Parts: sequence; C-alpha cells; structure tokens
Amino acid sequence: MTQTTTRANQPIATSARPLSIAARAPALVRELNVIDRERLLAHFLALDADDRLLRFGQIVPDHVIENYVRTIDFKRDTVFGVFDAKLQLTGVGHLAYLPAEGDKRTAEFGVSVLESARGEGIGTKLFERAAIRSRNTHVTMLYMHCLSRNSTMMHIARKSGMKIEYAYGEADAYLTLKPADQSSIIAEMLQEQAAVFDYALKRQARNASKIFESFMPAAEAA
Repeated sequence: MTQTTTRANQPIATSARPLSIAARAPALVRELNVIDRERLLAHFLALDADDRLLRFGQIVPDHVIENYVRTIDFKRDTVFGVFDAKLQLTGVGHLAYLPAEGDKRTAEFGVSVLESARGEGIGTKLFERAAIRSRNTHVTMLYMHCLSRNSTMMHIARKSGMKIEYAYGEADAYLTLKPADQSSIIAEMLQEQAAVFDYALKRQARNASKIFESFMPAAEAA
C-alpha cells in the first residue's frame, strides 16, 4: 500500500497530561460551519512538525494547511469541534463522505487534538459524534486512515471495534454501522444542543472578561 493523503485523515499524537478525573470538564462536541474557518486554521497551524507528519504523511508548510482549511466544503462534509474557555478549538473532527457504491455509503473520519488538551478523551468524543452522525445520514461504513505508529488513533479504532488492516507503516480501520433509529437521532440532537449552549456560555464569559479588563487601566489610573 502506497502512502496516501485523504481529505479527512487528521491525527492525534500519544502524549497526555497528568490530569485528575475531577478536574476534567466533559468534552462537548459542536458542529462547525463556515464562520469557524479562521479558528480551524488557527487549530491546524498550531500542530507541531510531528503532528503535521501524521496528518499529511509528510511535514508540510503553513500554506498547505491554509489551502486545506480554505477548501473545506461545509455543505459536502461535516466538521466537529471542541472549544476551550477561550473559544480556542482544542479538537477537530472531519467527517468526509466518500462516493456511494450502490447501497453502500462510506464516510472517512479524521481527528486532531492540540497537545495541551490531550489525555482528556476529546478524540474519542469526536469519534463518537462522527459515528452517530454517520448513522443518521445513512452511512454504512466509517473509515479511518493513519500511520500505524499513531497509537492514539489505533486505540480509538480498537476501542470502537473497528477492523484494522496494516501495510507498509500505514493502517486502515473500518467500522460497520447500524442503521439510524429514534434513539440515535435524539442522542445527536441533545448532544448538539448541549454543545451550542456550552459555547454560548463560554462566549458570554469571555466577553464579560474582556469588558472587565477594559476597565482595569482606568481603575488603576484613578
């Protein structure tokens, strides 16, 4: 199998921060749109050289990443994100729909998580959200492609019961999906509502903090 770069393939590396369970906030996954493109660009540019190697199969310059983000079609694909308190995208999942073959429809999933946010289950949450979206959009097979040394992606694949094929330092993982049902549709709706509400709270808190900070120089001068 030759080295390939696919639209959605996005890696997460293996390092994790020591973090107690009590200190972890739940990773809420929100669907992204064209308005989030600049935050997406900031997220991908923040990946270091090794992460870019895992993502593209080679270390790529900024302009390649810029072109990738600029050409994401939000009407064709689905992109998910997890935001921190500063509204920085700490994790991104890209679900790309591949051409249908008869009644078989495949979607490719890729994920990236910033180094500062690893070890918090963000990659798994993004995968779970992508899987439920795939079911609800009549996808029958969820697919991932990455370098076989990407142990975190391999962990997600094994944990979810994906069939994994290895060749020449690369790995392809496949998961057969159940058809959508009422529970999967309601579950996705509730997840999106929770993530949108969480984002609104974080934005409100950030704006309030900026207003407070703007008064600080005047207060100090007085």
